[in-house]
Amino acid sequence: MTINTHPSKHKILAIPGSLRSGSTNHNILKYLGTLVPNNIDYAIYDGLSTIPPFDTGLDNDNPPQPVAALRQLLSEADGLIICTPEYAFGVPGQLKNMLDWLVSSSSLVDKPVALITASLGGEHAHASLLLTLGALSAKLSDDTNLLIQFIRSKMDGDGNLKDEETKDKLQKLMKNMPT
Repeated sequence: MTINTHPSKHKILAIPGSLRSGSTNHNILKYLGTLVPNNIDYAIYDGLSTIPPFDTGLDNDNPPQPVAALRQLLSEADGLIICTPEYAFGVPGQLKNMLDWLVSSSSLVDKPVALITASLGGEHAHASLLLTLGALSAKLSDDTNLLIQFIRSKMDGDGNLKDEETKDKLQKLMKNMPT
């Protein structure tokens, strides 16, 4: 996957915290893709499941290929959107694992990051991710952080957003996404 289809365009990389391609979080990221202006290249990262367990012994100038590829995508991106569920009152393991691989690379230092937590509750994962992203020196803003609780009640049977208030909040988040 490469984001750089038009060198002059800004690039946003979207990362779902769920591994299931038809998940609510994937569907939210697909919806956000419909809101992206023409001057922005938008790609949804689908390699989360390929990231190996974090190992400090392998975290060097030649990390495992999936990690190197992710770091390259992040270096090309002008902004990042993470949309995740909450599992067992916490951050999904594979998403946290991915973020652990980014600590030494400085991939998120001063990078604009939008965080969307869409789950039944979500407040624990959301708070934890804000701390983690802060530790990674990501550029965070209240205008690009969104906790969507009871998300399944806001989607139809085909995974489309049906809740107008949620759509409005997501549109506002995209308008506030700096690139």
